[in-house]
Amino acid sequence: MTSSHIVSIPTRRAHSNHAEVARSIGIDIISGRLGEGARLPGDAELTATFGVSRPVLRESVKTLVAKGLLSTKARVGTVVRERSAWNMFDPDVLAWHLDAGIDKRFLADLAEIRLAIEPRAAALAAERRTDDDVAEMRKAMAQMEREPSTSVAFAEADLALHIAVANASGNPFMRSIGAVIEAALRASFVLSAPVETADRDTVLVWHQRIIDAIANGDPEGASEAMIEVIYNGRRRHAQSAARTDQE
Repeated sequence: MTSSHIVSIPTRRAHSNHAEVARSIGIDIISGRLGEGARLPGDAELTATFGVSRPVLRESVKTLVAKGLLSTKARVGTVVRERSAWNMFDPDVLAWHLDAGIDKRFLADLAEIRLAIEPRAAALAAERRTDDDVAEMRKAMAQMEREPSTSVAFAEADLALHIAVANASGNPFMRSIGAVIEAALRASFVLSAPVETADRDTVLVWHQRIIDAIANGDPEGASEAMIEVIYNGRRRHAQSAARTDQE
């Protein structure tokens, strides 16, 4: 995968009219179809485009303003904000990136923030975990072992294990990056699920090592195992991209 190669990953659809309008405009912003500083069309044009009422449209715009994608100013209108203003920890903003199409840089950014937080979360979990926390991790691990690597159930169990680790850290800020972990794991699952037996075994072994280290009160071991899990995912992405470029 080169930096210009973009992969679109479908996410869960919005359920309400205003959420669907916000999603559509959000994807246009994230994909660059609406660039920084671009002014949105007027209410009349947008309501006709989306087939919604003015109140629905205004609620959609309010949602995007709250997420940092838009700003509204008197006599200026509704304008797309610079990327640095976007709330990248927002679950919708992350999901819209997957819908719009992710590239090598976005995957690297996700891995970097995970490396900055998840190993420390694992270390704290080793110091603070309860029996219930460990039971949740083992439950998720059992599901990963039981399900095919390419199944949605496997991906959901993988996410549940990482969220359980974040919860066990006892730090609510660690848990708040759950949307980042979910986005990263969804991208990993679609782009490079551990299909080969050796890849699957590696994934399972290192996830089990995270749990064992946490259960045994070994912060260093838990951190190192988490780092290896994240780097292993990056290696699979690189290998998958190399095969794609050769085809």
